[in-house]
Amino acid sequence: MPSLHRESHRSDRIGWLRAAVLGANDGTISVASLVVGVAAAGAPSSSILLTGVAGLVAGAMSMAAGEYVSVQSQADTEGADIEREKRELASQPEQELAELASIYVSRGLDAPLARLVAEKLMSGDALGAHARDELGITEALRARPVQAAFASAISFAVGAVVPIATVLLAPSAWVTEASSATALITLLILGGTAAYAGGASVVRGAVRVAFWGALAMALTAGVGRLFGTPV
Repeated sequence: MPSLHRESHRSDRIGWLRAAVLGANDGTISVASLVVGVAAAGAPSSSILLTGVAGLVAGAMSMAAGEYVSVQSQADTEGADIEREKRELASQPEQELAELASIYVSRGLDAPLARLVAEKLMSGDALGAHARDELGITEALRARPVQAAFASAISFAVGAVVPIATVLLAPSAWVTEASSATALITLLILGGTAAYAGGASVVRGAVRVAFWGALAMALTAGVGRLFGTPV
């Protein structure tokens, strides 16, 4: 008897991975940019630290709220579509069967086989078959707003800890340089890790994330130096 062929796919990671990577990247970039901008303006270490902590708290809450609202909107839409399918399956079962069969025909099955497959699937889980093949809603990709909100908030805080720790540990005269360097290293690691987890190019993912982080920090440092006051 042949052994089972097991495959490992990454699509079931998309929901939480997207939120976690976005949160960590945003935490590092946002707070590091704030720290670098304020340090470049000549603010004392206490003000720089306070700015970083305030950015962590405000950013984590903002990420959680924004992610929840966004993903909840998607979940509401999915729920409305599923409820409509329930009503249509109850009131128009034959039309729904024909619709499902036509989907399988469009994917390459001949009409008799497509109808047979549709009948078999609908006899077991009609709603699941229509949700998956007609609406494109699967369990792996379904919207999970609470999970996304927590992932965003926690990952933002984790990313923001790096520039805050740098402010605490680095000599006051080198806060700008140290914060920029540690933030870039962190972004390279985050970008590469996210790309690896998603099956993409590690180098490309790392460089892409680090580039935008460097640009953000350069702009805020320029503003800080230009005005010479905390920003």
